[in-house]
Amino acid sequence: MQAYRARLLRFSPDGQPLFDEDGLLVVAPDAAGVHKVVDAGPYREVAPRHAQVPVRDFPGRIIAPGFIDMHIHFPQTDIIGAPAEGLLPWLENYTFPAETRFSEAAHAAEVATFFFDELQRNGVTTALTFCTSHPGSVEAFFTEAQRRGLRMMGGKVLQDRHSPDGVRDETEQSLIDTEALIRKWHNQGRLGYAITPRFAPTSTDAQLRGAGELAAKYPDTWIHSHVAENKDEVRWARELFPHARSYLEVYTGFGLMRERAVYAHCIHFDDADRQLMHDTKTAAAVSPTSNLFLGSGFFDFEGARRLDMRHGFASDVGGGTSFSPFHTMLAAYYVGREGQTKPGLSLAPSQLWWRHTGGAAQALGLQGVIGTLQAGTEADFVVLNPGATPLLARKTALADGLEELLFALIVLGDDRLIERTVVAQPQA
Repeated sequence: MQAYRARLLRFSPDGQPLFDEDGLLVVAPDAAGVHKVVDAGPYREVAPRHAQVPVRDFPGRIIAPGFIDMHIHFPQTDIIGAPAEGLLPWLENYTFPAETRFSEAAHAAEVATFFFDELQRNGVTTALTFCTSHPGSVEAFFTEAQRRGLRMMGGKVLQDRHSPDGVRDETEQSLIDTEALIRKWHNQGRLGYAITPRFAPTSTDAQLRGAGELAAKYPDTWIHSHVAENKDEVRWARELFPHARSYLEVYTGFGLMRERAVYAHCIHFDDADRQLMHDTKTAAAVSPTSNLFLGSGFFDFEGARRLDMRHGFASDVGGGTSFSPFHTMLAAYYVGREGQTKPGLSLAPSQLWWRHTGGAAQALGLQGVIGTLQAGTEADFVVLNPGATPLLARKTALADGLEELLFALIVLGDDRLIERTVVAQPQA
């Protein structure tokens, strides 16, 4: 057992922030070697219950749950900031050429190593991740995640049409490869497999149908794709699937909407789409830096709240412009203020934080597992230094209450704020 003393941020299961100016987090490994929270709360209350447990002090620091990124592309690490007129030209000119290189095992392994270094440097301890259409990219992703003891989900991209040579796969073989990878990696330690059609326009009906059959056969896997990101993409989907009421309904027609199904973006929705998301327990991965960068549009937070649609935050690297959860949360705040049908929605700082931690865990079907630092959850956490820069130190010292403190960290924070990232299953 080990205890950590610092200012302590946790969340209740329903998303209420719990903050102790002098807190104690007590963790212990389970039979599999995964450290879980045994106790947490004010030091004066928790310490007497664990008098024999060694305590590590982090004076002036804040311990908080590790961040959860609901949608990211590890093969796109090197194309952050690539200029383009919009989503579809960006895919053609940058994304597909970069992903072609992942047929090379050495390249995939090298990028995976850098990718995980960058995630952990930014305090991200769990991510739902696109690989490429090459099975070797999935092997590189899971091998490195397993070596680090991380809770990660990912999968081979399915794209058997409207894709260039080098990334386009073959329908039957793509499904054979997917099932083999599920059997090899799903539920191995803290790893989970995500069945990953790129997006409906790049898969034939046969491939989408096969993906749905695998999702039914392996119901605790994830499903991961894109929907309604860009108006040109929406028009294209309408042309390809004229019998579907909406782009989103294409996926439900193939059995690809259920709990643990996650669709990135979900911008160009109506209330019928949001209701379908709610009814099927499907979640949206909100990617504000990517949407702003590519000019795709604004996620409707008010609509999601009104119809109780599951959602959480995502970087969407490389369309997204940063691995930093602070940049994502700040961009979401901008979108909430300016990008709604009725502008002026103010997302509370603690709720921005919740959507990148415990709320993201709920959206992923991992409630009670990660994201809150509640007793029994896995002890992935970050140690934050609110004095990491002179301006941060000055601003956080002036904060009047938790909301002002968290907002200062969101507005002014970046990777320098992350002093340490602690993973529940330490690297061997």
